[in-house]
Amino acid sequence: MPSALDFTRYLLVIGAGTSLALQQVVNAKLRTTLGSPWWAGFASYLVGMLVMLALASLAPGPRLSLAAVSRTTLPVWSGGLFGAIFIITAILNVPRFGAATVLALVVVGQMIGSLAFDQFGLLGLPQQPVSLARLVGAGLLIVGVVMVRS
Repeated sequence: MPSALDFTRYLLVIGAGTSLALQQVVNAKLRTTLGSPWWAGFASYLVGMLVMLALASLAPGPRLSLAAVSRTTLPVWSGGLFGAIFIITAILNVPRFGAATVLALVVVGQMIGSLAFDQFGLLGLPQQPVSLARLVGAGLLIVGVVMVRS
């Protein structure tokens, strides 16, 4: 049975998912307003960067240091690249397919990628073999995409 804290965290994650849907709709509108998907993506990242800078500056905990940066490897810096791929793909496709279809396809992609990352223990994740139940779950997500698209 999930604890009250777990339930609260579930609600926060659901809220984050809702904000992701809203982000795509707002970014698609920004594309129309600015007349460019590229500038809309840039604006989205600029605002996000400023918010993260404020949070990182105000939050308790360690500060960014040259020592910490020097301990990192190139692959761990690629998160922003993949975020940019996601943002521009959504900006270009939400007006065509709608927010629900785009985000349903994103969830399918996340599930397929996550299954592979778990199966092979990529990037230091603990290995969690793909099971029949996990494959059925991924298949049901694909069925869900077809139903959302209909």
